[in-house]
Amino acid sequence: MRAGQLDRSITIQRVTTAIDDYGTPTDAWADVATVRAQQVSTSTVEYIRNYGASDDTVVVFRTWWMDGITNADRIVYAGQNFNIKETKEIGRRNGIELRCERLS
Repeated sequence: MRAGQLDRSITIQRVTTAIDDYGTPTDAWADVATVRAQQVSTSTVEYIRNYGASDDTVVVFRTWWMDGITNADRIVYAGQNFNIKETKEIGRRNGIELRCERLS
């Protein structure tokens, strides 16, 4: 992976749970890191579901290795939220590939 190919900026977020004034657990997203990444591919697929047709946008990002990124995290890119569906290690912890699906 070459540093010149990392031409996008993405923010990795993790959900945190806090208790509000009424004792109810509330989920909030907190930034873990803002990193440079390469957008490898983007594709949109249309599915026919029970509620009708829907479009799913899948984006694949590559970035330097970060320990602890899981499918429970999400990515914010270009003002949109993406759910991490799959993580792949590149080399021996040289980089990480993140396959994400855009949240509607």
